[in-house]
Amino acid sequence: MFAMPSGTLTCPDTDRRHRLAAQLAAMIPGAATIRVSLNDPKQKWPHLHAIVKDAAGKTLESNRTTVRVAARWILRVWPEADWTRPHIFELSDAALTRSDLAATGRGR
Repeated sequence: MFAMPSGTLTCPDTDRRHRLAAQLAAMIPGAATIRVSLNDPKQKWPHLHAIVKDAAGKTLESNRTTVRVAARWILRVWPEADWTRPHIFELSDAALTRSDLAATGRGR
């Protein structure tokens, strides 16, 4: 696992992350990004949580199982990422960025 100067995490196996992006795009039609964290606002303890958004930034309704499976797959591709902070997985380019860096414009 390497971090680029922009804060974007890179997976040494780029084919794997691109396959994951393709699988998730097929599994969740219309998805552009998936925000993954261990802080579900509905839980009092650390709990896997994901939010799927389309290209316009609108949250997509997905069933709980699908979203949880997607989040687990993302965590498995980047096991060494700092999962104490939320990350955004961009399906278009298979890039994972810490969401606080993406929000400030420094991540991409």
